[in-house]
Amino acid sequence: MARPWQTIEQISTEEGLLELRKRGERDFLITVGGHVLMNSMVNRSEVALGQLACGHLKQSIRPLVLVGGLGMGFTLKAVLDILPATGRIVVAELNPVVLAWCRGPLAALTNHAVADERVNVEIADVAQLIRRYAKADMLEKFDAVILDLYTGPYVRSHKRDDPLYGSIAIKTTRAALKPGGVFAVWGEDYDAGFAKRLAAAGFVSSRHRSGRGGSGHVVYLGRKKTGAFRVV
Repeated sequence: MARPWQTIEQISTEEGLLELRKRGERDFLITVGGHVLMNSMVNRSEVALGQLACGHLKQSIRPLVLVGGLGMGFTLKAVLDILPATGRIVVAELNPVVLAWCRGPLAALTNHAVADERVNVEIADVAQLIRRYAKADMLEKFDAVILDLYTGPYVRSHKRDDPLYGSIAIKTTRAALKPGGVFAVWGEDYDAGFAKRLAAAGFVSSRHRSGRGGSGHVVYLGRKKTGAFRVV
């Protein structure tokens, strides 16, 4: 018989009750409103996201990467495993309790990834942070922008005005990237509209499935082409 889940901590959010649950030493869940957001035993797509986004940065001198969404830290750990010792990672996480969990009960899952000296976690809306880097000439641009959020692109995402996956937001992300930089996005399933918007914004795009057969999680990958797009 499977052991029951124990709730370690819970807080109220706009989306519902956010909970961290545990059974055994390494079996954790993060849920919101009773729906599972993350499972520590199912992290293949998060690892693939980090690897695909940053594979081109292994030999870079001083790469700068943005990760939107901390979660349990598996995407961050995958990026850390690739980047050189001189790499730098900015993590944008909305909820400070998620950071506290990754520093505390979840830390051993990723070998204390958030404590790595290359990592700077900002409690911030990743869309606002991307816009800041896109519009500020004095800020260094990113070699990769990675979005690992529990809601990825889907068919009902507003084509123009979605703050992360709409056409304006995609062009803003492009402006926050260095030439040849990569925009990588996790999705629960494939959204052809988002893929088309990536191409229209000046990305050479591809998609990758993390599982075998059937409907699986998707990693969208876009490499920035040269050319000017105005940030509005």
